[in-house]
Amino acid sequence: MLIPAHDEEAVLGATLRSLSSQIRPPDRVVVIADNCSDATVEVARAHGVEVVETIGNTEKKAGALNQELARRLPGSDQRDLVMVMDADSTISPDFLEVAIRLLEEDPDLVAVGGLFYGEKGGGLVGQFQRNEYARYQRVVARRLNRVFVLTGTASVMRAYALQAVAEARGDLIAGVPGTVYDTLALTEDNELTLALKSLGAKMTSPPQCRVTTEVMTTWRSLWRQRLRWHRGALENIGVYGLTRATATYWGQQLALAYGVVALNSYFLLLTITLLAADSVAWSPFWLTIGLVFVVERLVTVWRVGWAGRAVAAPVFLELAYAVFLQACFVTSLVQIVTGRKAGWNYVPRPGAHAAGVAAVITYGIVLPASVLTTDWYHALSLWVAFNTLVFVVLSLLQMLPPVKVTVLRVARHWGSGRQPASR
Repeated sequence: MLIPAHDEEAVLGATLRSLSSQIRPPDRVVVIADNCSDATVEVARAHGVEVVETIGNTEKKAGALNQELARRLPGSDQRDLVMVMDADSTISPDFLEVAIRLLEEDPDLVAVGGLFYGEKGGGLVGQFQRNEYARYQRVVARRLNRVFVLTGTASVMRAYALQAVAEARGDLIAGVPGTVYDTLALTEDNELTLALKSLGAKMTSPPQCRVTTEVMTTWRSLWRQRLRWHRGALENIGVYGLTRATATYWGQQLALAYGVVALNSYFLLLTITLLAADSVAWSPFWLTIGLVFVVERLVTVWRVGWAGRAVAAPVFLELAYAVFLQACFVTSLVQIVTGRKAGWNYVPRPGAHAAGVAAVITYGIVLPASVLTTDWYHALSLWVAFNTLVFVVLSLLQMLPPVKVTVLRVARHWGSGRQPASR
């Protein structure tokens, strides 16, 4: 168990307590104190765990992990497992038990990643993140727990797989030969996921492996975090190129770009309509579509609790949050194109969907009403209508219980004359 920590005295204790309460406790816990100026080392030692301090590390978390892995991986046993966990996260009591059991049962399985949930606090910005993470869990579950990102918050990996990555660097995959983590990557966990997948690794993120991690408590810190996430993801796939292992990730980025175009097309149409229309007309069809969006927002965060539902119900609140995230994505693209240097973020710690409405109230005092009869306005309306229908289909799929996917998969096995494997 490796826990890189930089000035984490305020939260490290909770992390270590979550490890000591595991049903299957780790055999060894090592806190990697990286350039700490607070009492991180003292807190770790007070909990009775091993502490090592980095030497001359200037490459942040990835560099700290590389230093310790370089000491421990050579000569490791084929059965050895390595868990990497953030110092500001806690894991569910059965995390290690489930992860180790899965790795023991399936020799082809290389890594088990956690599913992260947001900690309490942070006000409205914190609740937005908790809702976002809850929806992410549903996406992973519908993919039959296949890994998107082997999260750095908490993941268990076979030692030989990490050694294989180190040996393949500079030849089969990008990076400095002999290092596990690419220190040039802004998102080292995402890059390691791509490295392992490029080598054919099989990974999973089971729902039992829950990780509770920090949320950004201010819009500024969230902005910096998401810039790093988006830019890191874009730079990672740019380095690896379009391959079978990266195709899904390229698709995700294209989907994000499409979402930016679709949402801003809607805002353009809405603005023009507000400024040019002089009457109100309600369409039952589009009102029904709007209701679907509202229901989807609620269903997908229902387990989060009343606070999450209260934020989701008005829809426009999360629509504004979506605009914020899209702005982060676009800014990251601009930064890459202009070659602007990226930065890291650190959070100081103390001890009805609008697209469903066909027409809106307006006074038509800015633009002439004739705008609404032009060919380009008609084309824009069709484009927005098409996008709205695309997203309502995605919303309906998002509301399906994850178990439905498993049932369909079993049905396909029976339909093909093959019996599903028992577990």
